[in-house]
Order: sequence, then C-alpha cells, then structure tokens
Amino acid sequence: MIDLVALKKEFENCPCGVKHELNVKDIRVGSKITSKTGEILKENNFPTNILFVADKTTLAVSEGILDALKDFNLTFKIYENLREATVSEVNVIKSLLSSVDGVISVGTGSLNDICRMASAELNKPLCIFATAPSMDGFASYNAPLTDGNFKVTYSAKTPEVIIADTAILASAPNILKGAGFGDMVGKYVGLIDWQVSHLITGEYYCEKVASLTKSATDKIMALADRVTLNDEESAGAVFEALLLTGIGMSFTKTSRPASGTEHILSHFWECKKLLDGQLSDFHGRKVGVATLLIMDKYAELLKKQSVKAKPEVIDWDDVYANYGALSDEVKKLNTPDTITDGIEPRLIEENWQKIREIISSVPSKEEIRTAMIKAGAPTTTEEIAVSDDLKKQGLKYHPYMRRRLSLYRLSYMIKD
Repeated sequence: MIDLVALKKEFENCPCGVKHELNVKDIRVGSKITSKTGEILKENNFPTNILFVADKTTLAVSEGILDALKDFNLTFKIYENLREATVSEVNVIKSLLSSVDGVISVGTGSLNDICRMASAELNKPLCIFATAPSMDGFASYNAPLTDGNFKVTYSAKTPEVIIADTAILASAPNILKGAGFGDMVGKYVGLIDWQVSHLITGEYYCEKVASLTKSATDKIMALADRVTLNDEESAGAVFEALLLTGIGMSFTKTSRPASGTEHILSHFWECKKLLDGQLSDFHGRKVGVATLLIMDKYAELLKKQSVKAKPEVIDWDDVYANYGALSDEVKKLNTPDTITDGIEPRLIEENWQKIREIISSVPSKEEIRTAMIKAGAPTTTEEIAVSDDLKKQGLKYHPYMRRRLSLYRLSYMIKD
C-alpha cells in the first residue's frame, strides 16, 4: 500500500522550488474491503449526508457497499452507463450535491471526473471507490470534460479518500484492464514532451515528479503479462502504479507528468467522432494506440543526427476547416499568438542531441507494443474503430487543440 505520509515527506522542500501539496488523506487498497467502506469514511471524518454516484454496472460489481454505508444518509444518482464526462452532467451532480455534504463516486473514468469537478466547484469532500484499474485519474487534480463536443482538461480536485477492493479490481473485464495499461504507457510520451518543452521554452519541470511517473510506468511495463489475470496481487500493484501517476499530477497541479501529445491525439479522435454522433472507445485504449503512433514519429526523429529548423508556418484556414464546428474553440487557443511563436529555431538545432537523449530515455515503440500485446491492449487504429482518414487527420491536426508544446508540435519546425 502507498505510504502517504512517507510520500508527502519525500516531496517536501523539493529542489524544483514548488510546494508539492496532496489533498488525499487516505488510500485503502486491499482484498474484500468493500464491507469496510463506511468504517474508512468515518475514520476520515467524512460527512454522513452524502451523494452516492454510480452506474448500474459499477453498483452491481460493488456488492455489499450499500450495506457498508447503512449508517449514512444517501442520495442516489445511478446512471445507466455514463461513457462521456460532460459539463452538463457536472451541473446535474452539482444540483444534487448542493443539498448534501459530500460525494462518493463508485466507478472509474467519467463518473469520477464529473464528481471531481462538481465537488471542487462546491468545495465538498470526495471519495472515489474504484471498480477497475482502467485509467490513472483516481488521484488526479484534473478532470477532462467534454463541452459542446470539445474536450477540455479542467483543474478540479483530488479526492480526500480513495478505496479499492482488489477482489473487484482483479475481476474487472480485460478490456478495462487493457485500457489502464494503455493509459499508463502514454506516460512515456508525456515525459518526453514535458522535458523537451522545459529544454526549449523553460516551462516548469520537476525531476522528482517525473521520476515518480517513470518508475510507476516502468513497474506497469514489468507486469504486462499479468495484467489480464484474475489475480488480486497483480491488480493491486497495477492500481497503485496508476495512483502514483495521478499523485504526480496533483503534486504539480498539472497533467504534464502523466500526459502528452498522445492524449491530445486521443481527444481529437473523440471529439471528431462526437461530431458525427458516435461514442469512441475507452480512453486508455485510445491513448495506448496513440502512444504507438507518436513513438513511431519520435523514432524517426531519433535517427536524425542533426537538424535544421525554421519558424512554424501554419495554414490556419486549413486547420479551422478541418475542425469545422470546433474551430472557434481552436481559435481561442491559438490567438493572438500560438505556442511556437517566439521559439528560436536555433534552440532546436543547438539542443538536438539533448532531445535525442530524452527520446532514448524511455522504452522504444517496439518494446511498448510488445508489452501492450501481453497486457491485452489494442495496438492498431482498426481495433479502436478509428478509420485511416481519421487517423491521418488526427496526426496532422491534433496539436492545435491544446495550447501545450510537445516534441511532435516542435517537429513542424524541423526542415525535411
């Protein structure tokens, strides 16, 4: 189990100069601890008048949780199947939360995100009861939400209490376990992008937090062949690695330690499919496939012994035409200037060997792909129902939907 006291102490007085704070008071990961949910909340002085949020599936797999909360006054919001976290659903949760004192979110992903945002806006305590090791956001400070079909990552809140029953995690569907693995391997791209941005622009970077993310991701990679097993020890180890990357985001109050351009590419696919009235695959499955595509590009860059750079030239009419109904949101992110304005091309040329070292600091695309196959994660766009056209669109246009520098975006400044 993660030792929160030791972890917080380790990150006190960090050399990066930023005060690393963590709102999480308690993390409980153990076998058949669902029946202790109420006790754990009471030990943490959690309010007794709470909103209980779940969907029919997460409620069913959490058998015994309602009995464990028999001493609590519960208001219920049970979804049929919430696949997309939207701002409108945040407002639904806020309206229910306004008359209670806290919220418990039973599930993963979208359920957690809407509760994270609603509880942050109303300053109410939050408990997450995890039902699958499918993504890294359990301890995160951020909430990715869709607003008018456009994906935006908001600052929200970290839960005060996180509970996970390893018996439930181990029996989760393999598709969700594979999604968690895909979400984790994306951290390698995120770490490359964060370091490159720090090198070229001076963006804030913390080596200790990056190392926390790297060690957690390396641990997941080593467990690849055990991810799909119905094994509590493995499920618990994977879940704790997912938690650590979320804690890294909380320490920095940014998603930088855990996501890079691979997440933006995944969000691009998601937004474009929403415009066509389609739901996309699970977040982590998309992220894993996007990671392989981005790492393929980074492998090409690694082969270049030196480069010549130029200012980025953007055909904004083409970009906005591609985004269509989402073009206004993209304009807001890229005006009056864009993220590459002010970057001297010579900085790329002078720092190229360091950039190559950063790329080489993570496993290769081949190593990641082999591990993903072992973990039951998809490795091709066909497996996640992304067409060749959408794949090509995403690779070309995705960097413009987030005001964040990545090595992929920087590559647009490198001469052929």
